[in-house]
Amino acid sequence: MSHARDDTQAIRWVGDHLSLLDQRLLPREVTYIACHDADSAADAIRSMVVRGAPAIGITAAYAVALSARTHFARAGAAWRAAVTADLAMLRETRPTAVNLMWALDVMAAACADIDGDPYPPLLALALRLHDEDLAANRAMGDFGASLIAPGSGVLTHCNAGALATAGYGTALGVIRSAWRDGRLAAVYAGETRPWLQGARLTVWELMQDGIDVSLIADSAAAWLMAQGRVQWVITGADRVAANGDTANKIGTYGLATLARAHGVRFMIAAPLSTIDIATASGADIVIEHREGRELTQLGGVEVAAPGVRALNPVFDVTPAHLIDALVTEKGVIERPDRASIAALCAA
Repeated sequence: MSHARDDTQAIRWVGDHLSLLDQRLLPREVTYIACHDADSAADAIRSMVVRGAPAIGITAAYAVALSARTHFARAGAAWRAAVTADLAMLRETRPTAVNLMWALDVMAAACADIDGDPYPPLLALALRLHDEDLAANRAMGDFGASLIAPGSGVLTHCNAGALATAGYGTALGVIRSAWRDGRLAAVYAGETRPWLQGARLTVWELMQDGIDVSLIADSAAAWLMAQGRVQWVITGADRVAANGDTANKIGTYGLATLARAHGVRFMIAAPLSTIDIATASGADIVIEHREGRELTQLGGVEVAAPGVRALNPVFDVTPAHLIDALVTEKGVIERPDRASIAALCAA
């Protein structure tokens, strides 16, 4: 019996294993990959089967439960040392997404208090984190939608929807709620090179929900804003520093800069688990670099000049002063800064 969700389900717990929607194959093919141990779950995170900071964190939580099941069966009461090694391995899969570290910290703390078989309580905790993320997304959606004036056009970047979370989404949760409330005149999705998450995933998700969306080339955003068609840029986040600086998919910083130049408002939608009080500012965020072939190939086909060197940072940092609203499940911070973020996290 699966742990049911009401939206597109990127992550499912089915009976005795984790089932992950292979997002590398969307929208051409809907295929789920079964993970029965921590190694297969880590590989799925590393290879982009599952992506999006909240979804990565949830997957990692399930991976810890699977690790505990495996090592308790093999080593009995000596399971903790092997699980600790798996925790370290999981931490290295995607260094920028703070939800990964947060989920692993929650699971590690739970491991310390368990007597007997660790699998049932750790699985119950992973299922709870999964449900809590879905509830947080719905709350964020409503908070964010309340900021959008009727008749607005919105632009989103990358995929911060049901595919990147437990369901409903962060940025796409705001768009879903605003569409439901009749506030949106137009929705635009940037293609999001080099993985094309906007073209492959965001557009697919919104079309599944009957939301009218137009795909644009990433480089068309400035033109669209100059035409007056966009009132809000709305994105998710992979890490929000204590001062409000925010890491998200490469290209987000450029969109925030364009938005400010054109009088367009800029919104980040992210759960509290994405806020990293231990990271003072964006300068302290580790930016993941991936292989150059992600740029030089498209669908496995070489599209660049043979032998060219490619630089492939996959995140950038948007300074807090360019962010008009940070939307969380606890509410909205307008013009986020260190003091307002600390107050929200302490509430």
